[in-house]
Amino acid sequence: MIELKDVHKSYGTLEVIKGFTTSVSKGEVVCLIGPSGSGKSTILRCINGLEVYQKGEINVEGQRVDAGHKSITYIRTHVSMVFQRFNLFPHRTALENVIEGPIFVKGESRAEATERGRHLLNRVGLSAKENAYPTQLSGGQQQRVAIARALAMQPKAILFDEPTSALDPELVGEVLSVMRSLAEEEMTMVVVTHEMGFARDVADRVLFLDGGVIVEEGAAKDVLGNPQHARTQDFLRRVIDHV
Repeated sequence: MIELKDVHKSYGTLEVIKGFTTSVSKGEVVCLIGPSGSGKSTILRCINGLEVYQKGEINVEGQRVDAGHKSITYIRTHVSMVFQRFNLFPHRTALENVIEGPIFVKGESRAEATERGRHLLNRVGLSAKENAYPTQLSGGQQQRVAIARALAMQPKAILFDEPTSALDPELVGEVLSVMRSLAEEEMTMVVVTHEMGFARDVADRVLFLDGGVIVEEGAAKDVLGNPQHARTQDFLRRVIDHV
């Protein structure tokens, strides 16, 4: 579904992605792990056309990701993104945040979008909060609204950019629970995360990034349970007690 070939991305003279090649199949969950500054979030933003890459090629269902090409509308409509900092509209209620995209991007009727929006808020455990504004919600609740908003576009894939890193520890579980249910339903997901337990339990594959390159890639149980590269071992030793 998603294919990246020799992708390079620079900010001025600083090259942050240095030849990234991988693919994500339909229904697959791929977790990107690694230290801060390794290029994980940048890759997600390149996949969704939010960042312009200078070299290589990214395709989503055969459509080239190019911010200047008409295909970018198709890609952004079918590949949703959940951000670290929620990015909800502060002047919109939870329900209004969820239905905004289907109405104004996809042209759905308000009645149809509202019906699905209520269903999705119920799915993430927030049916009682549809009229609440973001400032009236906890961080975990805001992130669950953001996931419902992503699902409202009926995407073929969802990109998660460290969706729990801005949350208090006791709120992390409620967001991961929703993500686990999506994985069980075979939603295609690319997840940048520091939650190694989630990656171990849910991911089909894990990619360890460092310095803008893929250092190690493989099945979650192999990369997290028996890493082969010294840099991967060192990173995991710092974040997982038993490695």
